[in-house]
Amino acid sequence: WTAAAQVGGGAPWSKAKLVYFKAASALHADFEVHRNWLAITHNLPLSQWYFEATSEWTLDYPPFFAWFEYVLSHIAKYFDPQMLVVENLNYTSRATVFFQRFSVIFTDTLFIYAVHECCRCINGKRAAKDILEKPTFILAVLLLWNFGLLIVDHIHFQYNGFLFGLMLLSVARLCQKRYLEGALLFAVLLHFKHIYVYVAPAYGIYLLRSYCFTANNADGSLKWRSFSFLHVTLLGLIVCLVSALSLGPFLVLGQLPQVISRLFPFKRGLCHAYWAPNFWALYNAMDKALTILGLKCNFLDGTKIPKASMTGGLVQEFQHTVLPSVTPLATLICTFIAILPSVFCLWFKPQGPRGFLQCLVLCALSSFMFGWHVHEKAILLAILPLSLLSIQRAKDAGIYLILATTGHFSLFPLLFTTPELPIKILLMLLFTVYSFSSLKSLFRREKLLLNWLETIYLIQLVPLEIFCEIIFPLTSWKQQFPFVPLLLTSVYCALGITYAWLKLYVSVLTERVPVRQKAE
Repeated sequence: WTAAAQVGGGAPWSKAKLVYFKAASALHADFEVHRNWLAITHNLPLSQWYFEATSEWTLDYPPFFAWFEYVLSHIAKYFDPQMLVVENLNYTSRATVFFQRFSVIFTDTLFIYAVHECCRCINGKRAAKDILEKPTFILAVLLLWNFGLLIVDHIHFQYNGFLFGLMLLSVARLCQKRYLEGALLFAVLLHFKHIYVYVAPAYGIYLLRSYCFTANNADGSLKWRSFSFLHVTLLGLIVCLVSALSLGPFLVLGQLPQVISRLFPFKRGLCHAYWAPNFWALYNAMDKALTILGLKCNFLDGTKIPKASMTGGLVQEFQHTVLPSVTPLATLICTFIAILPSVFCLWFKPQGPRGFLQCLVLCALSSFMFGWHVHEKAILLAILPLSLLSIQRAKDAGIYLILATTGHFSLFPLLFTTPELPIKILLMLLFTVYSFSSLKSLFRREKLLLNWLETIYLIQLVPLEIFCEIIFPLTSWKQQFPFVPLLLTSVYCALGITYAWLKLYVSVLTERVPVRQKAE
């Protein structure tokens, strides 16, 4: 098993997942989402894919993912044709469950291969006699057994594994200086799931800096005369061809605006039903606190305040009571400002693949912190690539432990049934204990990975979970304030994720890059 994990081999890993999804029998909303998309793409012509609205779970992923569902549907018909009937809302059967669960495991083979390629990119400066202490082995486990990816894909049900496989493979190709392959993979990825546009600035600037400009001066500054028009043209052709293949048919049908409206539904509101643990969760909580204070001090009229606004569980637009309401444009501006320093660092303080990964993680985190209608699952977009940095420096390992522990804990509300409680706690403990022990062993000669304040913060997640899962349901507050556990989880985790984001930013901005490394 250890050798398989180190090189990215996945036979034992896949067998474990088979046992795992057998235990994860609960069906969540995303199971019906993807069943409905199978039915839409299988039965309806292309011209109706982004108009069909029999189910509330309309098709809102880019065309490449729709074609992916189309291909799966032609396999699914041999398992249970009834799952492909559009009108069969919330349809389930043993064959349907088996097919959808197994399809996720099968497509994870791309993720396994991508992890293998990422492990090949790791230098061997920290050689170890014991295979369990090798950086490549630790990285393989941190990626293959990532707690968040396991529960999101194999209990909650999604296809993030092969999508992250595409992203990690594109990262590996850029690290290997196979720039066109990396660009092609990322372009394809964007047309599978548009959330990866969060990290597009990192890709764009890195390819421009490292591929379109082919040389640096001795002091590390850019040699402007090294600009390659051919390289820019090749990158442009890749982007145009992939976009034409994906969006071209809908452009011909005159349906591109409809597709765009499905991909970017701004009417869904600032926050999801469960607030993603980001800046807006803290903003909402502050608005709630000020509202309560205003009511008690008679500064606000209680009859004019909507009940349970922003916490009622519905996905819709809400107005803040005290603080200014936030618009999509405001979130876009905040995100742009938050990303800008990391992009400048990538351009003016080039560090090769390491600098690219730092910028990628910061772009993902900044978009998560300030984006519009962010899902809590988007935190994985920062955690997974940060795994590659965590095995290289003790400072990055400490940030990884904070972000991964807090970010993974914030996913707990996705699994809310009683049978899932021991599963998520056990898996979280296993992954967290391994992360801490392996990284501590890897950097045993370095200073402590976490300071005492960071350690206390993470330990407090335990009483928070006990209160939310055991104590609160036994109190009378459950009927009157059912949103309290979600609010506490979101706000507490938002503090940790914000701290990790700021700490990584400070690390990147204050890091000194040797002139020789800049020139290289």
